[in-house]
Order: sequence, then C-alpha cells, then structure tokens
Amino acid sequence: MKVTVGPDPSLVYRPDVDPEVAKDKASFRNYTSGPKKKSVFTTYKLMHTHQTVDFEKKKHAQFGGFSYKKKKIMEAVDLLDGLVDESDPDVDFPNSFHAFQTAEGIRKAQKKKDWFHLVGLLHDLGKVLALFGEPQWAVVGDTFPVGKKKQASVVFRDSTFQDNPDLQDPRYSTELGMYQPQKKKDRVLMSWGHDEYMKKKMKFNKFSLPPELLGMACQKKNYMIRFHSFYPCQQDLAMLPWVQEFNKFDLYTKCPDLPDVDKLRPYYQGLIDKYCPKKKSW
Repeated sequence: MKVTVGPDPSLVYRPDVDPEVAKDKASFRNYTSGPKKKSVFTTYKLMHTHQTVDFEKKKHAQFGGFSYKKKKIMEAVDLLDGLVDESDPDVDFPNSFHAFQTAEGIRKAQKKKDWFHLVGLLHDLGKVLALFGEPQWAVVGDTFPVGKKKQASVVFRDSTFQDNPDLQDPRYSTELGMYQPQKKKDRVLMSWGHDEYMKKKMKFNKFSLPPELLGMACQKKNYMIRFHSFYPCQQDLAMLPWVQEFNKFDLYTKCPDLPDVDKLRPYYQGLIDKYCPKKKSW
C-alpha cells in the first residue's frame, strides 16, 4: 500500500525545543523516508484499523486487574531490553535505552523535581504489554481519542483509517462523536496502549507520585503519563503544560549514543525506592 503522508502532522502541535536539549526537531519523526518507513506505516495501519470503542473497552477489562506478573520497577525497565518500538522511525535500539535517555535529558536540563526525572524513566514502561504477548499496534505509537472523528494531528490519518468499523458508525464518526462539548479529558476514551495501561497501573498500585503524572483527577490537573503520546489541538495543549515540558525530552533526546545504564542505575534506583518501592502488579 502506498504511503500518502507528508511531514509529521503533529509537528505544529509540539513545543519548541531548547537548543541544548536536542537537535533540530524537524529531523525527528520522519515518516516519509528512512529504513523503518514500511514497518512504521504497517504498525499504524493495523492500529488505526483495529483501535475502536469496543476494542478499548475490552482491553481495559482484560488488563484492569493487573494479575499477569509481580515485578519491581527496575526489573520492568530491564524487560524493555527486549523491545524495539516498531512505530518509532527515530530509534532502532531497545526501549530501555530510550527510558534512560529521556530521564537523563530531564536531569541534565537541571529540572529540580526529582519525580520529573523518574517519570522520564517510567513513561514507556507500559510497553511491557508487548512482552506479555500483545501485538505492538495495541501497545506503541501515538494515541488519539476513539469514538469521534480523528484530529488532523494523527500520523497517517488520511491513509490508515479506511477499514476502521467506527468510521462507518454515525455515533462515532462526527466531529464530537460520542462526546459532549467541554467533556473532561480524563473521561475521554483514548486508543489503547502503553500510556493508558501505565496510568491505570500507577493508580492500581498506589504510586506515591504527584497527580500531574497520572492524568486521572480533573480537567485542571495535568496528564503527563496518560497523554505523553497524544498531540491534541492547540487549545487543548494549553491545558497540558507538564505534557508540553515532558515532550521536549521524550521526543528529542533519542540518539545513537546510548547511555551507560550501569552508571545511571544507582541514581534512578534511589528514586524508585523513594516513590515506588517493592514489587508491583502488572
């Protein structure tokens, strides 16, 4: 199938990047060329075909009990040594390195809130779902609200949703779809993946982290974990300052110079011990 996408459509919704944080952002998220072009498109095509209202509800029920495994946080980070994200055109190395790159980017920028460093390490841990047997299209990639017309910022929007059943359902295919104006964002049903899973997991395990990270309180709160892969309209983005700040590091710290994980591990283990010690349910 021909890929008919131009430059990354979410670019206009993303925050400006300080020069010391990363290289020119236009060189990231290149969906028009590169060695991963075909596999990235295939992942999004499957995602945009199968991510429906019914699918999201089934996945929330399937994984909401967190009865699969008991693991410590650093053990889960180590699991990501076995995962290369098929939706990401910028990296061909294990996701565990991206976790440390993001965390170190935040720390090196002298962000003084240590929980902000930790969220850099934690933000993609929901991708362990792919190691529990889930297909990557149901785990990785950008997220979007289901049950409504897809916003312009969705990557490959015009070439991947044709076979999605919700597109033919009048309840879900209009601008607002199944929602009412001014719907609270914590009640919006998002496409299923690592963001939704990790937000639910942190709530279930009672992580002692600020509400900015969880995305589960009210519209005036921020939603860093739940919405870090979501590119909303500009008006919505103004409500998400912590997401804006976090995306600078999540998106633009990826590079082939991989961090020395063994040297970094003691610092981040200390943060884990402070905020989320002991084994957690996955």
